[in-house]
Amino acid sequence: MISDCHMHTRFSSDSDALLEEMAEQALKLGMKRICVTDHYDMEYPGGEFSLDTASYLKELEALGERYAGRLEIRRGVELGLQPHLGQSIRAYIRTHPFDYVIGSVHLVRGLDPYDRDQYPGSDRELYREYFACTLENIRSVTGFQALGHLDYVVRYGHGREKEYSYRAYADVIDEILRELICRGIALEVNSGGLKYGLGFPNPHPDVLKRYRELGGELVTVGSDAHRPEHVGYGFSQVREILLDCGFQYFAEFSRRKPVFTRL
Repeated sequence: MISDCHMHTRFSSDSDALLEEMAEQALKLGMKRICVTDHYDMEYPGGEFSLDTASYLKELEALGERYAGRLEIRRGVELGLQPHLGQSIRAYIRTHPFDYVIGSVHLVRGLDPYDRDQYPGSDRELYREYFACTLENIRSVTGFQALGHLDYVVRYGHGREKEYSYRAYADVIDEILRELICRGIALEVNSGGLKYGLGFPNPHPDVLKRYRELGGELVTVGSDAHRPEHVGYGFSQVREILLDCGFQYFAEFSRRKPVFTRL
């Protein structure tokens, strides 16, 4: 892969990485461009994952100037989706010059699956509710270019991948995939699942195969790195998975328009 389109820096509440550190690591890996996508989750409980957008964009512009001719720096953001925030999210996207906006579901009914103990039910109940919430968000929020880490909730289950398969949730996952295709929203392949030891990226290869069967072609690739050493993590494996699923290209976004690169 010649780029990484999902990474976080000190502008995200869960990272202390410097922008320059991420850029330098990308250069070491031979990448030609990166897209920094720091977190902004409106109305996140406790106020975490806010973003000083003006300072963020200013530093990205300065970084782009310093690395001109060596590494292209694209401006992105990862927005936390909630159905009632549709209007606020659209207004935010419209008023800022992002190249790429990832829409991700980090909250289920106002609670973060990261804190698994908040959910008294089984993993299967949590996973199904997460997918149902994802479908609701896709139908309620517009303006983002890719759906981030579709089945990442599996990272935080008590039994993690032991309680998960595409088949068990095929009814709702298929609806999600059909909505993405209909709305022209890309499906992100997030290698964070490999980093977290699930043995697969998010989403699972079975989901990617089904997406392709349904006619889906628009996929993006990102590491979800929060530290420099995780930039481009597992990309060689992701490439092989995508090829095996029948994809020939992946997409990157510039000025919110897809640019396709052969795998």
